[in-house]
Amino acid sequence: MTWWWVCLGAAVGAPLRYLTDRAVQRRLGAGLPWGTLVVNVAGSLLLGLVTGVAGQQTGDGALVAGVGIGLCGAFTTYSTFAYETWQLVEDGAAASAALNVLVSVLAGVAAAALGLVIGQLL
Repeated sequence: MTWWWVCLGAAVGAPLRYLTDRAVQRRLGAGLPWGTLVVNVAGSLLLGLVTGVAGQQTGDGALVAGVGIGLCGAFTTYSTFAYETWQLVEDGAAASAALNVLVSVLAGVAAAALGLVIGQLL
């Protein structure tokens, strides 16, 4: 039954990623891959939150499977982050590429840690 929760979460996460990415890019422009940054940081926060909450409960793991693995797995995107960073390098924007890596990693880890702490407090 767990794999159904993963599929359901992924079916929500993938279109949500696409729509969020497009909305953010339209608003902030194409200078940096802002949409990918937003979805990855938001997904990291949500995954930390789910992990923190799940650690406080006993159950069948549906929350972690559906939201943590399915939704967050489909919502966040390492491959797009890597591709867009490489595109910045190829376009001669190495400083922007380095900034993208630095901000994405630091903000993602910080968001996951914040989510975990909040989840443990709930």
